[in-house]
Amino acid sequence: MNKSIKFLLGDDHNIVRQGLQFIIGDVVENPEIIHASSLEQILEQIKSNSFDIAILDAQFPDGNSLSIIAEIKQIQPEIKILIFTSFEEENYSLKFINEGADGFLNKLSEEIEIQKAIQEMIEKGSSFPPFTTKMLQLSDEHIALLNPLNQLTERELEIAILYAKGYGNLEIANSLSVRQNTVSTFKKRIFDKLKVETLVDLIDLVRIHHDI
Repeated sequence: MNKSIKFLLGDDHNIVRQGLQFIIGDVVENPEIIHASSLEQILEQIKSNSFDIAILDAQFPDGNSLSIIAEIKQIQPEIKILIFTSFEEENYSLKFINEGADGFLNKLSEEIEIQKAIQEMIEKGSSFPPFTTKMLQLSDEHIALLNPLNQLTERELEIAILYAKGYGNLEIANSLSVRQNTVSTFKKRIFDKLKVETLVDLIDLVRIHHDI
């Protein structure tokens, strides 16, 4: 590439940023690259520098990047945002895209796939994996059906939301006037339906797909 392209790499793990910088160097000639390790640092850089492309993780110790995409776009409308994350494409990509992200890529992608995504962000301004591309071609009604929380019953969703708000089993049992072992049973059903293994995964999923 002949044009000097400026990148913002946002990830709380330095090894990820360094790896991305190495890959970008194989795709772009003389890129300008600035690093950020938190949402706060990302916004500081956005306010003080002009970028062509931001490659951001989805989750940081100080919050989820979903919460700052709109602000980034307001400050720099022309910037292109690629979400580079370990979050599953099926459950998360459309949520980030609807908020204003221009691309989505899983961190387990091969190096050649990452290179391709960067090239597409430069040339087309967007980059989506195959599943997300298909989903973007569907109607809004079909997309709404992809919310994984739609699989839950009303009571299961209620309990999932309480977990996301920080309630423990005893607090949920007292709040709903049920026994603790009943809450545990519901928790297992919720985990099975949503295919999550930890409470942290459940909380992330609820916070992405439901306003709490």
